[in-house]
Amino acid sequence: MTALSGVRVVELAGLAPGPFGCMMLADLGADVVRVDRPGGPLLPPGPLDRGRRTVVVDLKTQAGLAELLSLIARADVLVEGYRPGVAERLGFGPAECERINPRLVYARMTGWGQDGPLAARAGHDIDYIAVAGALEPLGRDGQRPHAPINLLGDFAGGGMLLAVGVLAALLERSRSGRGQVVDAAMVDGSALLTTFLHGMIGGGAWPGGRGANLLDGGAPFYDTYETADGGFMAVGALEPPFYQALLGGLGLTGEVLPDQYDAAGWPELRARFTARFASRTRDEWTAVFTGLDACVAPVLSPTEAPAHPHNQARHAFLDVDGVTQPAPAPRFGRTPAREPQPPTAVTVAEVLSGWSAPLDHADVS
Repeated sequence: MTALSGVRVVELAGLAPGPFGCMMLADLGADVVRVDRPGGPLLPPGPLDRGRRTVVVDLKTQAGLAELLSLIARADVLVEGYRPGVAERLGFGPAECERINPRLVYARMTGWGQDGPLAARAGHDIDYIAVAGALEPLGRDGQRPHAPINLLGDFAGGGMLLAVGVLAALLERSRSGRGQVVDAAMVDGSALLTTFLHGMIGGGAWPGGRGANLLDGGAPFYDTYETADGGFMAVGALEPPFYQALLGGLGLTGEVLPDQYDAAGWPELRARFTARFASRTRDEWTAVFTGLDACVAPVLSPTEAPAHPHNQARHAFLDVDGVTQPAPAPRFGRTPAREPQPPTAVTVAEVLSGWSAPLDHADVS
């Protein structure tokens, strides 16, 4: 048994955030059936589509719509990522789905949400985090904002928000017996990720501009430093005990230095730290700090991370069909996630033959 055993999810094929959220549900044991359009999937095969069964349905035909509705009638969750109004025009909007399955959790994954002046506009991760206030603080002092790939909007603020919303709606359904619409918008999720930052701003703890504050590279004891071989070390020695351990590892204990939290002395500290880190390789510094509680770690590439001893000990990465990828998370003590597998193609009839049990069987109460 897994945490989501018995939960049936119909996923309408889409781009990154929706598939990521459905990947999480599949990892946790949900039976996720992805509906692809004729002509093949939208994206090349990859880790985001693991754990699925896939069917091909032409939603622009009456026969295809009937097939989709037959799946929805027996599902617990529907996930769609169309622009607002498209599902309604195609004949499977929330009202129609509620009529045939009042217990359905109808999850809508969009960038701007189902309403508001931007709802119908196109956009991508960088646009959503820009409007959410999550992009402006990212970057170096005196430089333009720099997007962190598409991690914040698509995946943290999008797909993960979708998964949380679906799980909460399933839990509420176990009490009310009714489904509901989950409006998961990347702009909302990205804004939510800045909650701590808003607290710091409100408390006067974020006084500077971009790259000039405690957690954005402004402080020399919370930054990255280049090593002799072109690698980098990450330093997060915020608390005084960790800071003292940092100085010890760098061989600076006992030297005359500015106070840690005296911002006027930060340029001098940064210069000293920069020179020290540049004197050894990344592996040498890793060895120095391995036994110290200094909050210092090597900066690993995505291809290096699976080989790190801690990640190996926790089996944080695995191989699926020849592709190394992150393992399911979080960990469960009694109902562990299932081993991810590549997607398998089936027919709608095959899915329905296994979904004939009463929907109560999928209740997560």
